[in-house]
Amino acid sequence: MKRILVILQLLLVVLFTQAQMMNPVKFTSSLKTNGTAEAEIVFTGKIQPGWHVYSTGLGNDGPISATFNVNKMDGAEKVGGLRPRGNEISKFDNLFGMKLRYFEGSVTFVQKIKFTKPTYNIDVYVEYGACNDQNCMPPSEATFKGEGKAPAVDAKAAKDEKKNEEAKLDPAALARAKADSLAKLAALGSEVDTTQAVDSAALASAMETLDTKSLWKPVVKELQQFGGANDIANHSLFYIFLMGLVGGLLALVMPCIWPIIPMTVSFFLKRAKDDKKKGIRDAVTYGLSIVIIYLGLGLLITAIFGPSKLNELSTSAVFNIILFLLLAVFAFSFFGWFEIKLPDRWGNAVDNKASSTTGMISIFLMAFTLVLVSFSCTAPIIGLLLVQTVTSGDWLAPTVGMFGFAIALALPFTLFALFPSWLKSAPKSGTWMETIKIVLGFVELAFSLKFLSVADLAYGWHILDREVFLSLWIVIFGLLGLYLIGKLKFQVDAIGGDINKPMPVACIMLGLCSLAFSVYMIPGLWGAPCKAVSAFAPPINTQDFNLNTKTVEPAYKDYELGMAAAKASGKPVLLDFTGYGCVNCRKMEASVWTDPSVADKLAKDYVLISLYVDDKTPLPEPMEVTFNGEKRTLRTVGDKWSYLQASKFGANAQPFYVAIDNDGNPLAAAFSFKEDVSAYLDFLNKGLDNYRNK
Repeated sequence: MKRILVILQLLLVVLFTQAQMMNPVKFTSSLKTNGTAEAEIVFTGKIQPGWHVYSTGLGNDGPISATFNVNKMDGAEKVGGLRPRGNEISKFDNLFGMKLRYFEGSVTFVQKIKFTKPTYNIDVYVEYGACNDQNCMPPSEATFKGEGKAPAVDAKAAKDEKKNEEAKLDPAALARAKADSLAKLAALGSEVDTTQAVDSAALASAMETLDTKSLWKPVVKELQQFGGANDIANHSLFYIFLMGLVGGLLALVMPCIWPIIPMTVSFFLKRAKDDKKKGIRDAVTYGLSIVIIYLGLGLLITAIFGPSKLNELSTSAVFNIILFLLLAVFAFSFFGWFEIKLPDRWGNAVDNKASSTTGMISIFLMAFTLVLVSFSCTAPIIGLLLVQTVTSGDWLAPTVGMFGFAIALALPFTLFALFPSWLKSAPKSGTWMETIKIVLGFVELAFSLKFLSVADLAYGWHILDREVFLSLWIVIFGLLGLYLIGKLKFQVDAIGGDINKPMPVACIMLGLCSLAFSVYMIPGLWGAPCKAVSAFAPPINTQDFNLNTKTVEPAYKDYELGMAAAKASGKPVLLDFTGYGCVNCRKMEASVWTDPSVADKLAKDYVLISLYVDDKTPLPEPMEVTFNGEKRTLRTVGDKWSYLQASKFGANAQPFYVAIDNDGNPLAAAFSFKEDVSAYLDFLNKGLDNYRNK
């Protein structure tokens, strides 16, 4: 028992405390020359006790390896790769399933270079990972900047650099990016001057002279100098935990679980006979076992998907269609069409095993039996919870969500064991539980359409545009309202009671709210913003019939094309890194962009470029790029914009707004999700002022 409590305590610490901002490794850097054309850039780190820094070349499946990265290296070139020096420890790690190499106490990384010009200007950094036994720091950097006269110049290197100067910058990828934009410009034709302030001739001229290399240049450090957060997750872990807690409370009142609570608690109390403390102890162990089982399920989901696959899954058409079908099946199950249940022999086998064993193992198996028996009620709720957490992009989310679910589910068993008299005042089982099931069925059916919409938008199928989506939601919530006021009945309503029995007052009031919600969405069919559903509905630009003329639409959805237009018109650019499946992006567009002051400034003072990182449109030709020392192949438009956001701005969350000048340099701190019109206006004004004062 004590061991279980200690384990749970550790899990709570890991899941719900964030690591304090600390710097366990202090690096210094220097350039060592010996009077020749060769030199060494030396990064020397002092590591705090208990921490370690990983070595180079650990592979993609391991922790963060130390890598050498170049912001600028004029007058010099690399010779070989980054080399570690010091007391390197090599040890097999069970978590990663591989042999890891790391340093404790101190570490030195050395990068050899050759001077290719009489003068040099070097701006480089080493990216490394640092961990202790409990947590890890985010990828960190040790920088070196220096310029001066070279002691000597390598003649061959100088010749090779002059010959391949442009090749180092991956000119093929840059040229391909520009060619894609030129093709889009040609496709626009005469439509350009009807939608933009720049005529087609000026835009074409600006495109021809566009410096693609400068536009794609990383500006991470320049952006950080403005301050502010540049990478904010869509949902905090605390939000995910609360969502799991609510899901557990809903599962608790399902007909598969609620009637079991008094029977289970009574069993523990009777088994203990005169030893009340033992009964309470058994009930607490039972509750902790439920937590451990569901927590294990969350960890399993995390292990299966892993952090690198979550964002990819969230925009995958196949994955989203599977989620749509899964939630639809769960909804129909709640409606009473069929019952989802595991094979009876599974539950019987575990139950028999629990009866034949004693002690804590017996109680754990009893909890496992509850999980199996209640599967038909809990599976749809768990499914909806895991769908939301897996697609959130946070690799810890499934574990945290399941932890919240398990806490809510296990708590009543423990509380009723501690206070048996509460059982007398607890609501009795009845038809009210079936009502909750059917209501949840309507909710799951409505949410299933969101995932079909994500696939539809990402691939441009246009089968679930905004008016179609809203029509379906109007019908779903209209039927929910009719059910709650007693005008719509299901077959399960006839079981165990009078089908013509009036609905309770609380249900009728909720039914009126649902009907009012349906009426609220009706104007959306003609272009009304419907801000309450903007986070779930497709963007308004997918609507065929739209009477709303106050919407804000991006001027361009191509980076180079938009930058050329901004240069030709003499305006700064607002880059909007967004996604078709981004809930918070739709919230910002509905609540912030629609403000008259914001809309006016976006239309008149900026060139708005929206780049969808989940756009699955194939590129005319795949692009080979190198990022953090690894080669990547960009195959879709979304891949291209995701790479641009990560490489240029060091961010990967959406929404992500950054104001830049005509050379691609930031004008202010980046802005992420925050439904604050005044703060957003301040962000736009600051960028505009800095642009005008340049």
